[in-house]
Amino acid sequence: MANPILRQMLDQGDFFVVPGMQDMIAAAVANKVKFPIVYGTGYWLTASSLGLPDAGLASYTQMLDRMATLVQTSQSAVIADADTGYGGLLNVAHTVRGYEKAGVTAIQIEDQEFPKKCGHTPYKRCVPVEDMVEKIRVAAETREDKQNFLIIARTDARAADGVDAALRRLEAYDKAGADILFFEAPQSEDEMRLACESFNKPMMANMADGGKTPILSADRLRDIGYAFAIYPSMTSLVAAAAMERALRLLKEEGLSQSPDLPMFNFTEFCQLIGFQEVWDFEKRWAR
Repeated sequence: MANPILRQMLDQGDFFVVPGMQDMIAAAVANKVKFPIVYGTGYWLTASSLGLPDAGLASYTQMLDRMATLVQTSQSAVIADADTGYGGLLNVAHTVRGYEKAGVTAIQIEDQEFPKKCGHTPYKRCVPVEDMVEKIRVAAETREDKQNFLIIARTDARAADGVDAALRRLEAYDKAGADILFFEAPQSEDEMRLACESFNKPMMANMADGGKTPILSADRLRDIGYAFAIYPSMTSLVAAAAMERALRLLKEEGLSQSPDLPMFNFTEFCQLIGFQEVWDFEKRWAR
């Protein structure tokens, strides 16, 4: 069942931020920080679980498994990346049913050709707008909870066809029944503001560190007109930098600890990941 909190927060109209989750360790830490909503990122879940780039190589079955595990691990509502819907209209319907059954609260579908690419990398191509409109209609009709399970329509047309073409696509997706609009990879604040001013539907910002879109503060994004922002790359890039620093320390100095190397407390992490329940069970049942 979809968590209603995303719909409630959108209706309240207060801007909010949503961190990306690349694995279940990130989800456990996000539980500690108590974000109400997290983002299941296709790029980083694929990278962390398969060691592969976000280039249409992960299957629907693999991503559904990761999203379902994220829902089970997280105490937050989950927005789930579903790439292109993993095929044609029948695949989109199957994907929506699977993601909704898994417990995600919103599904993001993009208008790229398959195999898709990360939105901030080159060589993206989009399907005809009519094809994506049909995907949005199928997704909206297929979902059981039409109030709380939300459809996010993303366009990648900015890169190849320009801003005007991307906005025309979003207009069509809006009319097709999308609940949230996603203008991927705008390259300036002016483009971001134009997109937000063009629609009455909630607009999602993608603050992808290292990508083509300017990284702005939450206050600035609120002023531009966004409803919320996802930060898909932050936890992953920070974790990768910390791991490289730790591994270099180990290789060069033969140490696993240093005053200059922050390290999460092991005892606390055992609690976060659920060992207390294991210990309580063993205390009750062990012979």
